[in-house]
Amino acid sequence: MNVVDKVRSCERIYLEDALKLYELDLFTLGELADEKRKALHGKKTYFNINRHINPTNVCKDICKFCAYSASRKNPNPYTMSVEEIVDIAKQSWENGAKEVHIVSAHNPEAGLDWYLGMFKAIKEELPDIHIKALTAAEVNFLAEEYGLSIDEILDRMVENGVDSMPGGGAEIFDEKVRDYICKGKVSSKGWLDIHKKWHKRGKKSNATMLFGHVERREHRIDHMLRLRDLQDETGGFNCFIPLVYQKENNFLKVEEFPTGQEILKTMAISRIVLDNIPNLKAYWVTSTINLALIAQEYGANDLDGTIERESIQAAAGAKSAYGMPLDDFVHLIKDSGFIPVERDSLYNELKVW
Repeated sequence: MNVVDKVRSCERIYLEDALKLYELDLFTLGELADEKRKALHGKKTYFNINRHINPTNVCKDICKFCAYSASRKNPNPYTMSVEEIVDIAKQSWENGAKEVHIVSAHNPEAGLDWYLGMFKAIKEELPDIHIKALTAAEVNFLAEEYGLSIDEILDRMVENGVDSMPGGGAEIFDEKVRDYICKGKVSSKGWLDIHKKWHKRGKKSNATMLFGHVERREHRIDHMLRLRDLQDETGGFNCFIPLVYQKENNFLKVEEFPTGQEILKTMAISRIVLDNIPNLKAYWVTSTINLALIAQEYGANDLDGTIERESIQAAAGAKSAYGMPLDDFVHLIKDSGFIPVERDSLYNELKVW
């Protein structure tokens, strides 16, 4: 049976066949992914009204792909006060945001009370807002920095009001690639173990994959398969987010960047391989809004959200610093032939536009 027939017969795809999918022409591959998308979500495209808050850029780690952390590429260190963070959350709530997405650098000077105290303070002011916060890399950093176990950090997150975890810090799971691009950061096994423990607490998370730098196609497939294995076990991932590497202001000397076709193929293959993760996000911040809209035809059923403000990807060249107005977001989805559906952070539908 050839790979197209395997996909159409809902047979599980593994490494060898997934690499064959890359060899298909773009339209055939898109058709296969679109069939999977429609079976799950029809023509609905999800988004949420959210606010990204990046409270500090002071980081003990030096990831070669990062343009955000305070370094010789970004000589302007900052750390917000808890009061500033709460004020931003309150303003965003008043503007209609249902979620704050809080991701920071690994700041050894800020203190554990600062990291966890901001969540407690936000919840005291805004008990109904959803806090999505602390990547597995941040959890690992906090455990190591303050001599606590992963379980203790996760329990304190729950106690202080964290509702779900973002998928950041996954990068690429292959340890040789990881050693080159983000040496010293949480290991692939560590990342997966942290999400497993979080899921065992009855909590949800997302998963990312950073691609388009020094990894190969087989590394991407390996990454997806490891996520699929964990999802078989826990069912805790809401969404998979392939992040396109941003090339400005960092130390990875990448000369060949992925074409639009390569990005769309990776999206489509993600939808086919990850048969147990319900949602595939075309994160417009890293792919550009235009390519994200096209990705709706290649398996993606989520475009993230309005964001309002974003610093990490913007530092590396993404056009995301000031988010996207809600009306523009809705019209772009409609104009591309899909149905905009506002969701909450756990993919409950709030409004069909």
